[in-house]
Amino acid sequence: MRLFASAREAAGTGSDTIDGTTVGEVLRGAEERYGERFSEVLTTCRVWVNGDETDTGADIGPDDELAVLPPVSGGAT
Repeated sequence: MRLFASAREAAGTGSDTIDGTTVGEVLRGAEERYGERFSEVLTTCRVWVNGDETDTGADIGPDDELAVLPPVSGGAT
């Protein structure tokens, strides 16, 4: 699992390995490991597996990469 921006800050790490057979199981494991602040951040995030946006019911294997991406703001004005 790869964590970016505020998800990384809430977890205190940019990557971790959490067992699960679905995206939802992995995310629940991350919430248990990292606590309430991470859970709050997760509600605003998009989740991708191997570069494709996905949902919590999708299957995930040990060689897949799950990425948690918070919304991005800013840019040129």
